[in-house]
Amino acid sequence: MAEAFQFELVSPERLLLSAKVTDVIVPGSEGEFGVGAGHSPFLSTMRPGVVKALSEDGSKHEYFVRGGFADVSASGMTVLAEQAIPMADLDAGYIAQQIQDASEDVADAKDEDARQAARLVLSQLQELQAAIKAS
Repeated sequence: MAEAFQFELVSPERLLLSAKVTDVIVPGSEGEFGVGAGHSPFLSTMRPGVVKALSEDGSKHEYFVRGGFADVSASGMTVLAEQAIPMADLDAGYIAQQIQDASEDVADAKDEDARQAARLVLSQLQELQAAIKAS
């Protein structure tokens, strides 16, 4: 059995998950990455996507996050999400609304840098929508 480590998922509203886990998969800004016990410390930004954690008892926890930070340290891992919702609570309408909001952000961007950042978020949300439909 894999060694467990402390994992916490926090949104601005509340602590969503605090558990001993064996694996966590995070949608990093540069690509998806996995963390296990004893991983080297690092800090990463996150893109919109799904954080997946496997508890030491075998239960799975999946949360949609809309960006944030992942902090891996010697004491464990903390994900600070801009927004986090359990995947079981998501519906197609929620993701569609997130896509609509991101489309408006693209249209309302004040300069090209802001427009590029908004387009990136929009494309990531569209990929997430396609992945949810495919599952």
